[in-house]
Amino acid sequence: MKKFVVLYIAAQSAQAQMAESTPEAAQEGMKAWMAWAESAGDGIVDLGNPLGAGKEMTSTGTSDTSTGVAGYGILQAEDLAGAQGLLDGHPHLMMPGASIQVYESLDLPGM
Repeated sequence: MKKFVVLYIAAQSAQAQMAESTPEAAQEGMKAWMAWAESAGDGIVDLGNPLGAGKEMTSTGTSDTSTGVAGYGILQAEDLAGAQGLLDGHPHLMMPGASIQVYESLDLPGM
């Protein structure tokens, strides 16, 4: 099985989403996530977490991040198509402007 890093992209940060959510809405959101997690089953290696504010570091300095990465997860599947299949019906995609990026985690040569 191969591992895949899943990045949840959103127009609004996870911190802002959580701050604006009522307890009832948060509970309903978690129900949707848990239903998806149950359907993905053993394909989930790490359900992941929401991400807070970040910094981008380059050789010339540091700045606030400009991407909308709101969270991450790690899946396992035979191939990229299988990983994508595990994400069918994912509740993150119900948010306006949201998307999911999936990347295969490659083995380091010689490791």
